[in-house]
Amino acid sequence: MKKTALNAIHRELGGQMIEFAGHELPVQYTSINEEHRTVRAKVGLFDLTHMGEFWYEGPGALAFVNRLVTNDVAAMADGQVIYTPMCYPDGGIVDDLLVYRFGEERILTVVNGACVDKDWDWVTRHAPQGLKVTNRSDETTLIAVQGPLAEEVVRSVTDIPLEPIGFYEFAVGTVAGVKDLLLSRTGYTGEDGFEIYIPNAHAVTVWRALWPKTQELGGRPIGLGARDTLRLEMKYCLYGNDIDKTTNPLEAGLAWTVKLEKDDFIGRDALIKAKEAKPGRRLVCFDMLERGIARQHAKCFSDNVEIGEVTSGTMSPSLGKAIGLAYLASSHRSPGSEFSVDIRGKLRRAVVVKPPFYKDGTRK
Repeated sequence: MKKTALNAIHRELGGQMIEFAGHELPVQYTSINEEHRTVRAKVGLFDLTHMGEFWYEGPGALAFVNRLVTNDVAAMADGQVIYTPMCYPDGGIVDDLLVYRFGEERILTVVNGACVDKDWDWVTRHAPQGLKVTNRSDETTLIAVQGPLAEEVVRSVTDIPLEPIGFYEFAVGTVAGVKDLLLSRTGYTGEDGFEIYIPNAHAVTVWRALWPKTQELGGRPIGLGARDTLRLEMKYCLYGNDIDKTTNPLEAGLAWTVKLEKDDFIGRDALIKAKEAKPGRRLVCFDMLERGIARQHAKCFSDNVEIGEVTSGTMSPSLGKAIGLAYLASSHRSPGSEFSVDIRGKLRRAVVVKPPFYKDGTRK
């Protein structure tokens, strides 16, 4: 297991450490519910160092990344970030990631921690000769500051003007006295917030600078457990649960990230065919109508006929009810459609609801 540059701090703060994506990371410090509610109401600090960072530099950088992903990097302005799947030729998803556009010849992609090695192999196998592609995942610490008070915390440690940075935009500047850091208004929680990319040698400096204001505002460190419940309330897909190589973006509800009209990209032909055929299943949000929490791989039924499978489920700390995501036959995808979930051998009623489950926080 890799230990992040913040490992000792997590232990100081009482983090319960587990292995995740090859790293030792805190799953929680106090309780998942407490940490979740703190992010919704105040602010929390996350160590997301397990995420991967790939840089593309030189002539052809934009064209190559645009060919790798389904969204349109060419349509981005410098200083913008987009969310996008990256697909196999058959339309299955290699990973979902963020693209940061610094310019036509300098681009960053941020990939899921559990997919770093697989994604790096995929990227390097397709990269054109002469393009500089660098994997800086092991050199980079990623700290997220999330919650309605996140801007106040970050403002206390930087002279970067934060107000002009819109949702899914970024800037480069000095944070906690460390120069040339990348700071973006992005996150995986549904709240306002920032993600800060830091060379490992300066990670402790930045965390310790953020911590006093976080504490003053009633914030706390946040583990992986609350990160999962926060993202699920927003219907943010988790690779390996809700999307993977067996799913395509159209059936996952990510059609808005698939720009079929742009120049050719890997998976385009398959996705055109999938759109024409219309997906036979869709990823839906659901509420449990009866007691029980639906877990990944639980089977779903209608009139005793299997119609799908749960991909994620939890008890929502914000809403006080059991929620989940499932792939259901397209005939059952509409909000209000009722079905049953097999929970430990008993069928429990559920109903499809409109996403997201939680509808407040993110600054638009």
